[in-house]
This record gives sequence, structure tokens and C-alpha cells, in this order.
Amino acid sequence: MNRYRILSWNVNGIRAVSGKEILNGLKFGDFLVQDSPDICCLQETKVDAKSLPPEIERVGNYFFYLNPAERKGYSGTGLYSRIEPDEIRYGFGSSEFDHEGRTIIARYPDFTLYTIYFPNGGASEERLSFKLRFYEAFLAHIQERDAAGDRIVICGDVNTAHYPVDLARPKENETVSGFLPIEREWLDRFIGAGFIDTFRLFKPEGGHYTWWDYKTRARARNVGWRIDYFFVNERMRQNVIASSIRSNIMGSDHCPVELVLEF
Repeated sequence: MNRYRILSWNVNGIRAVSGKEILNGLKFGDFLVQDSPDICCLQETKVDAKSLPPEIERVGNYFFYLNPAERKGYSGTGLYSRIEPDEIRYGFGSSEFDHEGRTIIARYPDFTLYTIYFPNGGASEERLSFKLRFYEAFLAHIQERDAAGDRIVICGDVNTAHYPVDLARPKENETVSGFLPIEREWLDRFIGAGFIDTFRLFKPEGGHYTWWDYKTRARARNVGWRIDYFFVNERMRQNVIASSIRSNIMGSDHCPVELVLEF
């Protein structure tokens, strides 16, 4: 039997988070070694290979993969894996989106894993349009892979809360990107296409969030949003053992989410 424990975390800058206490006085590298997930997926790494400190690149016995954005200090994804993947791909084949370093695809014997930093649409109408085009391109890609028979795990910062239960103040945020009807409708279609929000298999109630606004110190009051997810396709449902939110882990305005799989 193969068992995998996977973390996904928007670190809001991997260099910044590496210098902070994450849990019980541990900094990032020591935390990762002690917590010892099989795979740790990162979003919003904000670093390129030339700027990567050695203590981030080499952590314990992990293989490390980085997909930086062309624009320095922006976006980007990373992946630590104690198991060397059979294949690593950067991006899902879109010339419009892949230059922002938003996707790493890691193929393992039991499944294919996507770590994705979906765009934020809050800066302007142009960025909202970009976000929605990214959503559509990704949905077309992942439906194609699902139809081909892949066993799929998708994790990352989706930058949208799906239902009112997924944020502390839904009424006040109805016109805010991240909870707009058009963004939520895409999640309806994505889940309708056969992808499962694994956290909701275990916790249907509200009050569970993964992002809190720094400026208003919202984390202390748990006034948050659940915008970080693990999804699997239907053929993986039986392999999902646990899905949780690690809200005790500090260092970013997001906390990690976790998925446990068995095969």
C-alpha cells in the first residue's frame, strides 16, 4: 500500500517565509524536515533560480523544483518531493499564461499532481479578465486529461471562495473579486465536470479559512476566506483518506492545506 501526505501552501514569498518562525519556533526548512510531508507544493514563491538561497533549494532529502515567473519577484510555484517524480512539466501549454510560472505538473506512478497559483482578479478589470481566461484554459486542459484517464490531484490558491460558507463575511464581499458570481460560477462548472473539493468530504460546516488579510489583522479574529484547495477527479475519490486545513502554521497570510491519499 502506498500512502502520500501532501501539503499545499501559498507562502507569499519563499524568501520571506524562510526567515520566519512557522511552528513551535521552527523556521521553514526545519519545519519541513520535522513535519515531513511526502510532497509540499508552494504558490506565490516570488523568486527565480538565481535568487534562491541554498537553505531553500536544499532541504533535507527533498527534490526541489521551481517554476518562476519571467517578471522578477512575482507569482511562481515550487514543489518539494521526497519521491522523485517520473516527470515534471512547467505550465500546461499556454503561451498566454505559462510565462507567469503559475503551474507545476508532477507525474507519479499513482497520480498526476498539479500545483497551481491561479491569478488574482482584484487589481483591475484587465486582471479579472486574465483570471477568467486562465480558468477557462485550465478547465479545457484538465478535462482533456481527465478524459484521457489520468488520476488527477489539483492543489493551490484558486483565489475564489466558492460558497457563502467559505468566507466569514459573504454579504460584504459580493462585489469583490474572489467572490464574484462569475468566478463562483466557474467553480460550479469545474466541480460539475467531476472534480471534488476534498475538504468538504470531511468538513461541511463554515468557520474554516485559509487566507486572512494582513492589514486588518484578520487572522486573530478568524475573519478569513477559504481559497486554497485540494481537488481530485472522480476516479481518485476512493483514495482520499483525509483533507484538512493547517491553520496553526504561521509565516504567510495563507496557511497550508493537507491531503492524505492511499493506494
